[in-house]
Amino acid sequence: MPPCERPACLLHSARMNPFLRVIEALNQHDVRYVVVGGFAGVLHGNHRATADLDLVVDLGPEQARRTIEALVSIGMKSRVPVDPFLFADATHRERWVREKQLMVFTMYDPAASVPDVDLFVEHPVEFDGLCARAEVLTLVGQAVPICSLTDLIDMKKRTGRPQDELDVQNLEMLRNRRPNGDTAS
Repeated sequence: MPPCERPACLLHSARMNPFLRVIEALNQHDVRYVVVGGFAGVLHGNHRATADLDLVVDLGPEQARRTIEALVSIGMKSRVPVDPFLFADATHRERWVREKQLMVFTMYDPAASVPDVDLFVEHPVEFDGLCARAEVLTLVGQAVPICSLTDLIDMKKRTGRPQDELDVQNLEMLRNRRPNGDTAS
């Protein structure tokens, strides 16, 4: 699907510019990723505040390493006291899931007001399919792959959190209003 232009004002507010900084770094490092979570919902038209950027990234060793390199290049650090490059090792991720019930690995910038970046340590949806169904938007010159509404709704249904239940209702209304259903027109 060709990129579409969303209103550039979405990223011109001071609150949204930090998201763009992360997106630029990921794109410069050729990271394979898809934006999910609250920010994906906002990009689809759901009106809700979000303070983090949830990403499903290719968990292959090279791509996982590039992801961390991109985030470290803009000053981000691991929220937990471990070397962030351990994220690139499947054995460490599996141990985190098994021993800590970790779902996301969080990176943050201690020197700036950029959002936390939550990296899923396991794919919540098969990655290649998620990528194939993603919609690529162009925001302020940056290509941003966001998960399809259907994938976003499915992921949010599985969390059981009250905010996600409300998001599901709003996202389903958005999907029902679109002539093409899942994709923006």
